[in-house]
Amino acid sequence: MKEYIESYDPECDPNPEAWLAIDEDERLSFISGYHKKARIKLPNLIVHAALHAIVENQVAMGDEIPVRRTLKRLLAEGLDRHDAIHAIGSVLAKFMYNRVKKNDSATDDPNLAYWVALEQLTVESWQNSE
Repeated sequence: MKEYIESYDPECDPNPEAWLAIDEDERLSFISGYHKKARIKLPNLIVHAALHAIVENQVAMGDEIPVRRTLKRLLAEGLDRHDAIHAIGSVLAKFMYNRVKKNDSATDDPNLAYWVALEQLTVESWQNSE
């Protein structure tokens, strides 16, 4: 039986196949809806939801990239899942900002710096960066 996504809760792992099967706009709507319902005040809900969606998409991709492994490690270090998504999202946002700022056209894998930063991310380093 095929599983469907009916809502989003960052404290619960969405079924990867079901998550990736829904349209990106629907993912963003679910994530925005969660934050609105939880009355979480954000400077920019659209950007926040987009970062959540990217991280959730990367987690759903499995072990081909280090995001799911990083999430599991942060959970083992004591973060709840929502905060772990935020920690990974902070690394992602910094990586994206630096790529745009530098107008980087490097020939190496453009994600390598992101993967390395994720491998170095700890609860302590994230909390100290805030």
